[in-house]
Amino acid sequence: MSPFLEDLLSNPAITTALWPAFVETVQMVVVAGVATVLIGLPLGVVLFVTQPGGLAHSRVLNAVLGGLIVNITRSVPYAILMVSLIPFTRLVVGTSIGPVAASVSLTIASVPFFARLVEASLREVQPGKVDAAHAMGSTRLQTVWKVLLPEAGPSLVANVTTTLVALIGYSAMAGLIGGGGLGRLAYNYGYQRFQPEVMLVVLIVLVLLVQLAQVVGDAVVRRVDHR
Repeated sequence: MSPFLEDLLSNPAITTALWPAFVETVQMVVVAGVATVLIGLPLGVVLFVTQPGGLAHSRVLNAVLGGLIVNITRSVPYAILMVSLIPFTRLVVGTSIGPVAASVSLTIASVPFFARLVEASLREVQPGKVDAAHAMGSTRLQTVWKVLLPEAGPSLVANVTTTLVALIGYSAMAGLIGGGGLGRLAYNYGYQRFQPEVMLVVLIVLVLLVQLAQVVGDAVVRRVDHR
């Protein structure tokens, strides 16, 4: 075994701290991902149906949700948003450190991003299918639930995958302010203690995690795409 591998396998950052950091990263991504889908999906639907010419056109509601809430939140860099949300995070979960606390800022940052992706996916649905649903007497809710969402299913799954990949990157930044995870491990050992080998291992793990999310997401897309 080479001296580099021996040093690597004897480093406490790898042998002891890597697995807990990995678990914290997965926890952040899963919690924020589920919350993002639960909030961002209906938000994206509302943005779509309230747009000009939509099923429930409302210029005021669309402007408030899209122009003021979604666009402004998306305009704030995540590092700044993360720090500014510390008081709110402490109010919601009782602490500003740890993976659960980091999930709050991750969710708030990713919901507008995912909502816009949902809106774009729904725009890809052929208008003729919506018109056919109306001709058969479907209500607005039935049209959304039984026509728009199923027809946009593959695109929506692909957007969930894109959002999860983005969350993995965001989670690394969240580690710098007490979120824990692989980002914190890379900063504490790789940067502050001048151990580039730890930084390299963390980067490899993050790349593998992204690849896994992408492979699983692509497989689900193929499963739900019946075109």
